[in-house]
Amino acid sequence: MVIVIIVAALLLVMGIVILIGKGDKLIAGYNTASEEEKSQYNVKRLRYLIGGFLIVLAPIVFLLSNGTLEATGYFMTFTMISCIVVIFLANTWAKKK
Repeated sequence: MVIVIIVAALLLVMGIVILIGKGDKLIAGYNTASEEEKSQYNVKRLRYLIGGFLIVLAPIVFLLSNGTLEATGYFMTFTMISCIVVIFLANTWAKKK
């Protein structure tokens, strides 16, 4: 249970750091991209998307700490669907036109 609480706190802190603009290196793929690839993305939108996702995910992970196996299944389903949506939005909404 302690580990789940630590993970939830880390997700929350990382989300806040990304939202305030100090955590671009925490965004997977963006931190290793070349300057040419980085110029294709709207950084503010990407920060908003990834930071918001982490902040939404944090309390859900915290609630999982006392959950049952059925709750874990719902969490896994929600997380997988959310990740697909975030990846889609990162490659459409967060890209410069």
